[in-house]
Amino acid sequence: MTKVFLKKKVSRRVENGHPWVFGNEVGKVEGPLDGGDIVELLTHDGRFIGRGYANPKSQIIVRLLTRNKNEQIDENFFLERIRSAWNYRQQIGYTENCRLIFGEADFLPALIIDKFNDYFVLQTLALGMDIWKPAIVKALNTIFSPKGIYERNDVPVRELEGLPQLKGFLSEPFDTTIIINENGLKFRVDIENGQKTGYFLDQQDNRRAIRHIVKDADVLGAFTYTGTFEIHAAHYGAKSVVGLDISPSAVEQANANASLNGYSDRCSFQVVNAFDVLKQWSKDGRQYDVVMLDPPAFTKSRENIQKAITGYKEINLRGMKLVKPGGFLVTTSCTNLIQPELFLEIIQMAAYDAKRTLRQVVYQTQASDHPIVWGLENTHYLKFLIVQVL
Repeated sequence: MTKVFLKKKVSRRVENGHPWVFGNEVGKVEGPLDGGDIVELLTHDGRFIGRGYANPKSQIIVRLLTRNKNEQIDENFFLERIRSAWNYRQQIGYTENCRLIFGEADFLPALIIDKFNDYFVLQTLALGMDIWKPAIVKALNTIFSPKGIYERNDVPVRELEGLPQLKGFLSEPFDTTIIINENGLKFRVDIENGQKTGYFLDQQDNRRAIRHIVKDADVLGAFTYTGTFEIHAAHYGAKSVVGLDISPSAVEQANANASLNGYSDRCSFQVVNAFDVLKQWSKDGRQYDVVMLDPPAFTKSRENIQKAITGYKEINLRGMKLVKPGGFLVTTSCTNLIQPELFLEIIQMAAYDAKRTLRQVVYQTQASDHPIVWGLENTHYLKFLIVQVL
């Protein structure tokens, strides 16, 4: 097996638990190094750190899979890792719908698997993981005997690994529009064409967190996607719910989800640019008991982080101005480069400019089936906040 040695004078980040090794951290390589190869990682003086897959064309030259010297990377390795991840989800109460594998947090870097009752959607986002796709599919079939498996590898990040974008069946074909149950509600999931893997499971716990504040309330939701927060609001007793999204197909699906749950009379969705509408409606003096903001990630690169900060501040300022005195703002950020302290600072800056005082009700992260591993920043990406606006 090819050996990759770290430089002597590099951070102890990898030795202390981080699974990524960057090209500029490598001192020397003994043996051939082809993309996707399993390699041994050692310190500069030859102490074993772990085994992982390599890609010399990637900025991340090695991603570690194991630190156990006796553990081999083979089909059984993937079977046991996936079985372990499933046992963990069941222990913490996620059985029907969950993120089964959350990449580095489940010690399978660059692998995402979402479970929608008896259907599975996977993404292999690096060459070294993509090579093991047959073993991963075999493991899913062994553990779950699923009704269907679909890959959503139509993501640009694969191109950085020299991989094509593609999507399609990894099982016998099936109807890719399925219905899931969440918190007593039903939602259509388009696993072929929906965003990411078709549905945002990471907010499933947070959607329950609004149940008290929306009772008998007039609610505005912006960046609604398929209307999950808004339909939860109706379910928890909101008087009226308006949802805004720029995507006609998302709004069509949101209306269908409202109808599926019998809330078409209280939920209406509009195809508009939420940025523009929030600005105009705050000028018009419109007011709501609850305003909910669930925008997409504003940046994936550090170069644009200032633009992201400005964007978050702007929409939250507009949102606060639309909240009746004593009402509530529900706001989120899924930009992992905006860490929690910075997110809360942005909200405070928006409150200052809006001349509002905030009282925190709830602060949460992503659902626990997307576990956070301390020291791995990219596993802690979602921020969810409810504040009273005074």
